[in-house]
Amino acid sequence: MKMLAFKLGLGVIVAVVSIHNASADPVTLQVWAQDEISHYTQVLTRDFEAKNPDIRIDLKLINFADVENDAIRAAATNTAPDVSQIDNPQVATFASHNLLLDLGPFVANSKVIHREDFYPGPLTNATWQDRLYAIPRGANTIALFYNADMFRAAGLNPDAPPKTWDELYTVARKLTDPAAHRYGLAYSAVATEEGTFQFLPFAQTAGGDFDHLDNPGTVRALEFWQKLLDEKIVSNDVLVWGQVDLMASFRAQNVAMAISGPWELPTLDREAKFDWRVAMLPVEKEGSPRASALGEHAYGVFKSSKHPQEAFRLLEYFISQQGRNWNEFGILPSVKTVTTVNPKWPAAYAIFAEEVQYAHARGPSPMWPQISKPIQVAIQTALTHRADAKTALAEAQRHVDQVLKK
Repeated sequence: MKMLAFKLGLGVIVAVVSIHNASADPVTLQVWAQDEISHYTQVLTRDFEAKNPDIRIDLKLINFADVENDAIRAAATNTAPDVSQIDNPQVATFASHNLLLDLGPFVANSKVIHREDFYPGPLTNATWQDRLYAIPRGANTIALFYNADMFRAAGLNPDAPPKTWDELYTVARKLTDPAAHRYGLAYSAVATEEGTFQFLPFAQTAGGDFDHLDNPGTVRALEFWQKLLDEKIVSNDVLVWGQVDLMASFRAQNVAMAISGPWELPTLDREAKFDWRVAMLPVEKEGSPRASALGEHAYGVFKSSKHPQEAFRLLEYFISQQGRNWNEFGILPSVKTVTTVNPKWPAAYAIFAEEVQYAHARGPSPMWPQISKPIQVAIQTALTHRADAKTALAEAQRHVDQVLKK
């Protein structure tokens, strides 16, 4: 009888120890992020793990163009991650497919994240049908990078960057040097969201937009891009270059001016061996409205997550670190209450902080990928002379009209 009691007691002890060990095991969060030069997600998830030993991060890096399709396929096969980084115009797409958790109740009880603290643009793109489905990490846009040393060598004033399309054309042409295999300007016309992202500000300063593609201003914008390419002021590589590629060419001094965003600043600071500067995007003509593109990403929690509380803790940590955004990652904070102390590259910071005031959101629309694709096709069609700009954009407008009617 005593032996039986001992065995029972031992069993209870073993059970208690097992329960204790099970509760001590850390939760593993599957996190998907885009493979980007700033390594934002890699750095912050590593820091989060160090501060939260009860949570481990299994991080998977995905190409920018593959995030949406990979996530939707994963959701269909019940293999979706807990958290995914999402390009801001795609949040509505994910939400409309019923893939994301409504974060409103989590934010309502949070001591870290407060809805009213976000800038309106990033918050709008993280919201669908009045519900918050993602937490925006930043509020980036694009501007004109230029090589001041090349300006001086060409007899140009580096303190007076081009302000209009005509000035941009004149300066870029003067900076082009075929003998040195150097182009005056680089923009991204790749057939991905990056191409749409870079083209729309040119259309918007001329009076067009994503839903006014057959507008004369949008046609003029695409004809301007075409002129730069036809005259070899811009390399044919812009048809396949993303923003990372064109900035690599800028750093190598094969391009004198390039359009991109502040996420490039840390790499540029480390690697560029010349005097580089940043200017506002040129407008069509004096008096034309300024325009830029509202970029950056957000993080959403999938509805299928078995660890939503822990996933939200990770998002809270991201927001708690917004003060690091600019100096470490070249990202403007998405939270108004965050002050960047002693910002690196103060001149560039001032330009991007002003430029973001004119940045247009893409959408929000759950059909944004179907809206963006015809724009990408029109850009490539016109630049490769398969059709003139007016015809290519009229065809794109027809497709966009069909999407918007759905």
